Amino acid sequence: MSKYNNHSTGVDIPGSAMAEYEVAAAEKERGNFNKEMHDEARIDSDSNEVKTSFDSTHRQLRPRHIQLIGIGGTIGTALYVQIGRGLMNGGPASLFMAFTIWCTFILAVTNCMNELVTYLPISSPFIRFAGRYVDEAFGVAAGYNFFIFEAALVPFEIVACNVIIHYWSEAVPAGGIIAIILVAYGVINIFAVKWYGESEFWLALGKVLLIVGLIGFTFVTMVGGNPLGDRFGFRFWRDPGAFAELYHTGNLGRFLGFLQCLIQASFTIAGPDYVSMAAGECENPRKVMPKAFNGVFYRLTAFFVLGSLAVGILVPHNDAELKAAFQDGKPGAAASPYVVAMNRLQIRILPDIVNAMVLTAAFSAGNSYVYCASRSLYGLALEGKAPKILRKCTKSGVPIYCVGVTLAIALLSFLQVSNNAAVVLNWFVSLVTASQLINFSVMAFTFIKWKKACDVQGFDRNTLPHKSFWQPFSAYYALTGCFIMTFVGGYTVFLPGYWDVPTFLFSYLMIGVFPVIFVSWKVLKKTKWLKPEEVNLRPSEVEEIEEYTRNYVERIPKTRWHGYVDRLFG
Repeated sequence: MSKYNNHSTGVDIPGSAMAEYEVAAAEKERGNFNKEMHDEARIDSDSNEVKTSFDSTHRQLRPRHIQLIGIGGTIGTALYVQIGRGLMNGGPASLFMAFTIWCTFILAVTNCMNELVTYLPISSPFIRFAGRYVDEAFGVAAGYNFFIFEAALVPFEIVACNVIIHYWSEAVPAGGIIAIILVAYGVINIFAVKWYGESEFWLALGKVLLIVGLIGFTFVTMVGGNPLGDRFGFRFWRDPGAFAELYHTGNLGRFLGFLQCLIQASFTIAGPDYVSMAAGECENPRKVMPKAFNGVFYRLTAFFVLGSLAVGILVPHNDAELKAAFQDGKPGAAASPYVVAMNRLQIRILPDIVNAMVLTAAFSAGNSYVYCASRSLYGLALEGKAPKILRKCTKSGVPIYCVGVTLAIALLSFLQVSNNAAVVLNWFVSLVTASQLINFSVMAFTFIKWKKACDVQGFDRNTLPHKSFWQPFSAYYALTGCFIMTFVGGYTVFLPGYWDVPTFLFSYLMIGVFPVIFVSWKVLKKTKWLKPEEVNLRPSEVEEIEEYTRNYVERIPKTRWHGYVDRLFG
């Protein structure tokens, strides 16, 4: 048996054990490195020389975790159920065009974040970048906007889970189901990040299998593979038509129908924000993050573009059952275009399977929101923008108090106990629709400021671990589209006869909150809008991540199966 010599100890090590030894040594080295950084940060803090605290999270998320976290955070009930409302509003062509167009904006945002996060993969990256490259107050506003957005989506998905379960039976009270889901989120997110990563991997994998199965179901049934033997193809694009009229007749009505589909697409499709939030806990991020950003975008584009095409093939936009399902607020997947199509084609059992899979999708999405909300709050705490107590992490690297605050906000889901579920869902959707677009606008604008700083300071972006393409055009394209759509989302309240005060307030609340936070922090802390030459392009974390990358040793998969999925999603 061949042997290798460990030069630091002079010990001969059998070749079969060398890999395990290197892994253990690397883990020990990283542990010592982290401890030294922690001690150094504590000393600096005691001497009031720094404002930030050491990031105590652990890098335990593997490439497959990162890939599926990005997918899992964006595929929820909207892709399977709420997409039917878009079909009714705009018709199949408008829905397909809107989702396709919006995917180009997601590509542009992803392109921006890929370069920034790969260079400096830290916790809550785009929030902290906004403060470092633009203005401290801008980062604070971005951080609290993202936290409110993610935290509000947790009760949204909990209520959705409750509604989906009631598709089968009303025997279990709403309060009991909500409590069980809250406890489950707490267990998954509090004990260890690897629990979250592993659970999200399998839950998100279920989402992928479901949408792939539904797209396959669409193709098989449209060519005649259904109990009725009906080869309907693109029949519903011709009758009742490819475009639906909304609010008005003629071309104006068709345009408003398309606009409503575009608004829904802007709420439904995301991705770069969820991948970014996991950067601080990703193994070997300089290698993994570029693949994660690219892979997630292409997979999501395929799912959402093909998904929007599929529902327009399966169901006419004026289907009576589809309209009744949304108007009557039927539970679970009863309003899903796929379930409506199965009922039209007299297919049994499959609707129950779809409902069960949609339940896992909703649970997974809520799980991702707990993670992202807690990490955004943790990032604010690290930068001194939130109470210091929120920096506290468990031994396994979980920001325990940040998770606790997020779950406390999730208690709002108990509003369903005394209110109609559909009403509660609309409250949360209206509250967060603009927030997501503000997040994307922040990402694009931050990149623009970053690139200007690089140009002025002569910082060669070609030396970066990853350089984004078509810049700064890509960033300006993303900023323009996302900024405009932020204000368009609640346009319906301005149409004659559609004014509604609650709808107006919920649609535009965050648009008002963001500048209030920005101005308040800027006045109180007297922060400065950074000029390009004032931006620190190489903070201390860059050297730390480069040291980590040099010392990184690839972990050996626990089983052959883990090795296979690592290669598949790596």
